[in-house]
Amino acid sequence: MALFSGRRPSATPLSTPLDGVDVLLADLDGVVYAGAGALPHAVESLNAARDGRRLAYITNNASRTDASVAAHLSDLGLATAPDEVVTSPQAAMRLLVERIPPGSTVLVVGGDGLVTEVEKAGFIVTRSAEESPAAVVQGFAPEVGWFQLAEAAYALALPEDQGGIPWIATNTDWTIPQARGIAPGNGTLVSAVHTAVGRLATVAGKPEVPIFQEAVARFGAKHPLFLGDRLDTDILGANRAGIPSALVLTGIDRPKHVLAAPPGSQPTFILGDLRELHEPYPEATVRDGVVTVRGARVRIDGPDVQILAAGESPVDLLRASAKAIWDTGRAIFGFRVPEQLYADPFHRP
Repeated sequence: MALFSGRRPSATPLSTPLDGVDVLLADLDGVVYAGAGALPHAVESLNAARDGRRLAYITNNASRTDASVAAHLSDLGLATAPDEVVTSPQAAMRLLVERIPPGSTVLVVGGDGLVTEVEKAGFIVTRSAEESPAAVVQGFAPEVGWFQLAEAAYALALPEDQGGIPWIATNTDWTIPQARGIAPGNGTLVSAVHTAVGRLATVAGKPEVPIFQEAVARFGAKHPLFLGDRLDTDILGANRAGIPSALVLTGIDRPKHVLAAPPGSQPTFILGDLRELHEPYPEATVRDGVVTVRGARVRIDGPDVQILAAGESPVDLLRASAKAIWDTGRAIFGFRVPEQLYADPFHRP
């Protein structure tokens, strides 16, 4: 169920994405940093965004505690307290306490970030299916390997509707952006267990709503904006929660993914980098079938996406092209798309 009534009204030519926002919620990997290092313009842009609003973070990464994430952000120049970080393990605990008795034993597949939250919620951690756990909770950690996945499979052999125990995954991100490139994420590990047992996990993190419920409740947000780099988790999740969103092109998803975004994964704003949070966001206008965003002009002619004018900014051309395609309601494979629109001048790790 959506937390808010709907998407933010269309921006005016003089408004920025931050106008009217009381809580800015930012993803981490691909938005603030890639690996240990900050992405260009992220730290200064987010620090400037604190003026007049709260700044907090939502992350699907279950491998670290909220305290360690806060320390990392602070080291990068973003002074952050642990309670300003909402993690998928915390969202998983919202689900777990509704499903098993207090003090139950829980089989944990994951690292310190997940173990800490399970213990804080009053549960007993085990790594073995032989300890008769009341549930399995699975999250990403670099050290997760075959033995942990096998223990989860043993514990989940019986389907839940036949008396088996609950299985909660912190998230199902297929990939994680790292300094060296794109690496497998928790979704690949959850899929391995699924393949072994034929069951589906209940997911706490993005794109599901529990993690957004946790954030909105904690910060008392009335007019939040969510920043993300992934359409299938960040933007889809924000849309499901009724929270306006901004996709920043510094992480996983690229222009070709934006053009192909289905209705549920289309962001409110498209940003080349986080500096554009503070810049007037141009209104897309449509006249005689032509979509105009500042100097960029695009139209759809049957199966053809036609660039009438590229304009001065690649992100404006992407914004115009995305609106032109999205407004048709047709899937991207029904179009002939100019190679220019698949160009990728935006920074990524």
